[in-house]
Amino acid sequence: MPLQIYNTMTRSRETFVPLEPGKVKMYVCGPTVYDYIHIGNARPVIVFDVVRSYLEYLGYTVNYVVNFTDVDDKLIRKARELDTEVPAVAEKFIAAYHEDLAGLNVPAASINPRVTESMDLIIDFIKELVDKGYAYENEGDVFYRTKKFKDYGQLSGQNLEELQFGIRINVDERKENAEDFVLWKAAKPGEIYWSSPWGDGRPGWHIECSAMARHYLGDTLDIHGGGQDLQFPHHECECAQSEVITGKPLARYWMHNGYIRIDNEKMSKSLGNGILVKDLRTRHKPEALRYFMLSTHYRNPLNYNQETMSQAENSVERIANAVANVKHRLANALKGNGEVAAELQTKLDGILQQFGEKMDDDFNTPDAITAVFEWVSEANHLLQRDVVNQAELQAVLHTFHSMNTVLRIYSEPKEELLDDEIEQLIAERVEARKTKNWGRADEIRDLLAAKGIVLEDTAQGMRWRRK
Repeated sequence: MPLQIYNTMTRSRETFVPLEPGKVKMYVCGPTVYDYIHIGNARPVIVFDVVRSYLEYLGYTVNYVVNFTDVDDKLIRKARELDTEVPAVAEKFIAAYHEDLAGLNVPAASINPRVTESMDLIIDFIKELVDKGYAYENEGDVFYRTKKFKDYGQLSGQNLEELQFGIRINVDERKENAEDFVLWKAAKPGEIYWSSPWGDGRPGWHIECSAMARHYLGDTLDIHGGGQDLQFPHHECECAQSEVITGKPLARYWMHNGYIRIDNEKMSKSLGNGILVKDLRTRHKPEALRYFMLSTHYRNPLNYNQETMSQAENSVERIANAVANVKHRLANALKGNGEVAAELQTKLDGILQQFGEKMDDDFNTPDAITAVFEWVSEANHLLQRDVVNQAELQAVLHTFHSMNTVLRIYSEPKEELLDDEIEQLIAERVEARKTKNWGRADEIRDLLAAKGIVLEDTAQGMRWRRK
């Protein structure tokens, strides 16, 4: 069965057929870089990393674009809080984002375009909308005429009457209609701005992705992804902006991952139950975090608690033990040109077939992980034999690595720091904090976290333990 993807636009599973054979153009909405990313942000990061990896596993060349929103109201507020400039805030949290991705075993995207580096593209896009009569200016702001786009609401399944009812509270007198959304925002005194035909200002949130996606990937994407919370209004507005300019669908397949709950509670600022990825990485191995994220289908809600993470830790340890045992046996196996027994090869081929069938079923990672544990059982069974040749052990490892290139729930063991090295780094970090060298202090903290070292403040001073 060829790859099937659940398309949010059509609310049905569809056979994946890219616009260009052998190539996939994929755009996923990235972070607004005003703070560290939290566990909710981590889910699409991992989900669409696996989507990209599986497409590559199938032989596609994937052009994977993830944007950075590096100017908006949140960054302006953060800059004021930190008594710095917006670009400095963006640089700090873009660097933190890349550190978190590395800590989740997520390779970099093909490109991470930034809003501040795409301003000409965005302004030209807005000009086109104004020229076509789909946008209008009022007091330096530019708005999109939502009523003029007859398909508005197609992605989210809402209609304009429902939308009007829902937004009456925030009526803006400068809008022709309450549901119109902003494309360009006039700058307030003291704010960062760019010059435009409508005066100094900056882009609205929705327009940036339309402009960057079109520039880097063309009029129509193969896959557009993001969290369920972006389906409306962000992705809905993207469709409205892009499709009136190009006359084509913005994306052939729309994918949205479900929400994360914390101890069965909705994650929200009011509850204060959000968990930052940088803190998660000090508590859990990246393989366990990925396993946790992939143990539930990406479209379903996911619940984080200590029990689910303990299960994930135990599962990845079981997998790692099986790999380590096979490698140990391989190092001591009989040399020579041994052949893989037909029965063993048939079982390994069956495991890979099962893995592929589950991934082809709308990236069904929970069932794909079942195939990994079929491999664990087969590996353990093989190791019970008195005599095993190198070819068989290599075939077993090859089967595992084929699946792991997609899931990345196993990593080669890292060389551990010695106790005296840890003590020296902690002493250096204490000194860095005394001299307010926060950058070096953060570097040391992240280095220790990556090595599985947990720092604890006690009445007797800083202590550490291995996770």
